[in-house]
Amino acid sequence: MTADRGLKTMVGLLMVVALAAALHQASSVFAPVAFALLIIALVWPLHRWLQSWLPKLLALAVSVAVIVSVFLAFGSLIVWGFGRVGRWLVGNSAQFQAVYDQVMAWLEGHGVAVAAPWAEHFNVGWLMRAAQEITGRVNTATSFWLVVLVYVLIGLAEVDDMARRIRAIESPIDARVLMDGATQTAIKLRKYMLVRTVMSVITGVLVWLFARLTGLQFAAEWGVIAFALNYIPFIGPFFATVLPTLFAIAQFETWQDALGIFLCLNAIQFLVGSYIEPRVAGRVLSISPFVVLFAVLLWAFLWGLFGAFIGVPIVIAVITFCAQHPSSRWLAGLLGGSPRASTETGG
Repeated sequence: MTADRGLKTMVGLLMVVALAAALHQASSVFAPVAFALLIIALVWPLHRWLQSWLPKLLALAVSVAVIVSVFLAFGSLIVWGFGRVGRWLVGNSAQFQAVYDQVMAWLEGHGVAVAAPWAEHFNVGWLMRAAQEITGRVNTATSFWLVVLVYVLIGLAEVDDMARRIRAIESPIDARVLMDGATQTAIKLRKYMLVRTVMSVITGVLVWLFARLTGLQFAAEWGVIAFALNYIPFIGPFFATVLPTLFAIAQFETWQDALGIFLCLNAIQFLVGSYIEPRVAGRVLSISPFVVLFAVLLWAFLWGLFGAFIGVPIVIAVITFCAQHPSSRWLAGLLGGSPRASTETGG
């Protein structure tokens, strides 16, 4: 019996590794589907309300128009914030080069030369190559979102038919697990994105106010960047504090001021992310911080930046579906969810 259990465990691990490899290799196929399902879950209440007042095709057109408008507004805001900071960075690269050389000289004077080999690569050419790479990623993101939009268009039109097919499954238990899991997952994803959006707005406003008070350049831009990056747990807030700190070093030319800005920005992130957000989200979205970090890093490795964003929603879906069946309910509790609350309250 012990040998059989060990064999089953080994087979399970191999299947997980094989699935991860498949998701990584076929990211261009699976990633748009995952994002489309997330968007469908978010926009479904609006689409269902529109269907009660308008013909189906017109309701679908209005729903897609709303989605595209939100995408364009969010994308334009991000391009504006990062674009202005990026242009200033390229135009003042010599100043950053001088600061970098001073830091290298100080490190070498104290016997630390770990970063010296990179000195010759930190120049305007390196910045231009980085800007070109970012531009290429923006083009890739555009095609990615077009594919996502097609999936959303088709998915919204088939939600009702899919629900009928699920209810027609011969096994009542399987039908219940699928229907309840999908319904409660959609509810939790909407709550997660609402909380994440509110917290991102609060973070962006606080960063903007702090930058204005301290005289840090591009206060509005840093607020926008903090707002956008806050959608990616752990990784986003880290870069949202590091980037303004690097600019503070060049602007104020003293490490004490830069250190103070870094500490204050981290205090803002900690206040919002570790104190306010858990109390707003409540027990329904309670997930182990270890699981959240692991999910962000895992899906970032599998699907890049898109994976880092969608990693937590995927974990929410897994926990919710596991909580629907007694045989897998233990896994929901292990990952930090509240399976009893999930099944009793409906998310």
